[in-house]
Amino acid sequence: MSTQSSNAARAPEGAPTLAVAPGPQELVERALAAARSDDCIVIADEGSNANLRWAGNSLTTNGVSRSRQLTVIAISRSGDEAKVGVVSRAGVSADQVAEIVAEAEHAAADGSPAEDAQPLVTPSAATADAASQWDEPPNVTQIGVFADFAAELGHAFTTAASGGRRLYGFAEHQLTSTYLGTSTGLRLRHDQPTGRLELNAKSADMARSAWAGSGTKDFGDVDVRALDADLGRRLGWAERSVELPAGRYETLLPPTALADLMIYMYWSAGAKDALDGRTVFSKPGGGTRIGEKLAALPLSLRSDPAARGLECAPFVIAHASSRESSVFDNGLPKSRTDWIAGGTLAALTQTRHTAQLTGQPATPAIDNLILDAPGAGGSIAELVSRTSRGLLLTCLWYIREVDPQTLLLTGLTRDGVYLVENGEVTGAVNNFRFNESPVGMLSRITEVGSTVPTLPREWADYFTRAAMPPVRVEGFNMSSVSQAS
Repeated sequence: MSTQSSNAARAPEGAPTLAVAPGPQELVERALAAARSDDCIVIADEGSNANLRWAGNSLTTNGVSRSRQLTVIAISRSGDEAKVGVVSRAGVSADQVAEIVAEAEHAAADGSPAEDAQPLVTPSAATADAASQWDEPPNVTQIGVFADFAAELGHAFTTAASGGRRLYGFAEHQLTSTYLGTSTGLRLRHDQPTGRLELNAKSADMARSAWAGSGTKDFGDVDVRALDADLGRRLGWAERSVELPAGRYETLLPPTALADLMIYMYWSAGAKDALDGRTVFSKPGGGTRIGEKLAALPLSLRSDPAARGLECAPFVIAHASSRESSVFDNGLPKSRTDWIAGGTLAALTQTRHTAQLTGQPATPAIDNLILDAPGAGGSIAELVSRTSRGLLLTCLWYIREVDPQTLLLTGLTRDGVYLVENGEVTGAVNNFRFNESPVGMLSRITEVGSTVPTLPREWADYFTRAAMPPVRVEGFNMSSVSQAS
């Protein structure tokens, strides 16, 4: 944007002047200035994306893109009641802002009173750092974010080809700068980098497959060679095939598989649904299960916007209200929250509205998730070495909810289920459909390894900032044999 302005200033006399796209801060200020409603919240998101794709040990495509979205939330108040209108538009120009504001105010006038109505958040010391960055222009990712990574990927292609493997997959990096302004004076800004790598290795005859993934902020911490070496090892394990029936097995879940289950549990931990008796976290007879023991081991499940390597927005950014979030909480500071502490349910995701209903603190959802246990340590290989007989999974996919009251989930194994005997992997096993509740499973976790950053396989499109350990689970329910490959 500044470049366009400079070019226009140096244009020859009489030459047409280039239109300068307004910055996100200007869009926010224009919208707030045009607002006639009692309260107004404006969110401007400036996004950029870079990606690489490859197949058969060769790069196939790459690209970059940019996006812009403006969200206007108009609030009309009458006594204790408030009506809300929300309008979001992509690619907004300056002359469209007033129209979007008017649409939001019209929607508010025609709406029903919002049950989550609260006063808007006001500036505080807790939001001072995010406010200090307001005037900075949006950060942008470029294809250059892959420079070192691409070189290592090329080396992996050569190594894989010499080992009779074919590598497929993609790498993606996104950077979103969010600007949040309100009629109560909030001016907050957050930059969110999000990167992920998914790497799939296949044998030369395409009969065997293995998957690995990594979440990252900038691809500087992705060890492609180590990932490829692990994929090669697992393809070697699969040279021997073993057929096993459905049943309950002692099962080793690597961090990625555990992340998919814990993330779904986290998404299901809304206080409002629990209070209404809809979920596994509802207390029989009314209320929530906060304070109940869930895990046999002293597990900790937490979120922290300042977690190293997993940093995320330190304040609420809510483009619309739902049962788990509230537009009225926009700008509310976030801090470390223990969802499970010492194996006991310590908190559910709460808006300020549900906090009033439950008598608990407001604990908004945070965009990362970490599970660990005091004194736990060891890699998945070390857990394997201590296993007499059991299954080692790679990842889970096609996860769907069966029963919200118990949080029973079903899904499939994918890209490698292995038989462990006497501390060694002895072959690959057929795929299974599983039926398990992550909440019920907590009481059957008997061993926990070291917590490491991981990428969930199923939820990687929505949630990339996770750190999980490998775990040993007694009686993991493989409900049927699957023909999926």
